[in-house]
Amino acid sequence: MPALPLVREYMDHFVNTLRPETDIFDAVEFLLERRVTGAPVVDAAGRLVGIISEKDCLRLLAQGFDHQAPHGTVADYMTRNVETVKPDMDVYFAAGIFLRGQFRRLPVVEGDMLVGAITRFDILRAIKSRLRPETEPGVVI
Repeated sequence: MPALPLVREYMDHFVNTLRPETDIFDAVEFLLERRVTGAPVVDAAGRLVGIISEKDCLRLLAQGFDHQAPHGTVADYMTRNVETVKPDMDVYFAAGIFLRGQFRRLPVVEGDMLVGAITRFDILRAIKSRLRPETEPGVVI
């Protein structure tokens, strides 16, 4: 029986991260410049402490009062209880986590250290390479 494909085979090993003390407006700019919908938040040692998503940043619209601009840091807006996966988890299990949740990426951790991230798109790559039946030579799908 062939080995199940693992998260480590499809995950991104380099992940753009933010620090908890980053100004929230700098974080918004960070997400826009990189065209990503979220980023893991790590402390100085590289331990995962949260995730900041575009949805988290939308709360800025509700934070200002009395005509004052909202303010704060990533720590003030980030999601702290983060669903994660381990690099030796099979991608089928990771796909199940995506199906249960609304998030688009999962941080990959060993212990509490961030080692990568896997996205729904990465799971699609696994589907293409592992599940698609062979076609006849010369047949274009």
